Amino acid sequence: MNAIDRKALTVRIRLHGTPAETAAALDAIAQVLHIRHVSRPYPDRRSPMFQRLYIDATPREDTRR
Repeated sequence: MNAIDRKALTVRIRLHGTPAETAAALDAIAQVLHIRHVSRPYPDRRSPMFQRLYIDATPREDTRR
């Protein structure tokens, strides 16, 4: 697989929730996708108890069909 193929398979995901919720979601996503990058947490614009994380991920080799 070349670099263009890998880039085409990359998906960007935004998580939004409390720090505990985003951590739990990240753990669950990591079971299915290979996490390439996780951004720093960004504070929610409306409520300081929520945050946003951005994830770059690709399918795991063992889950591709």
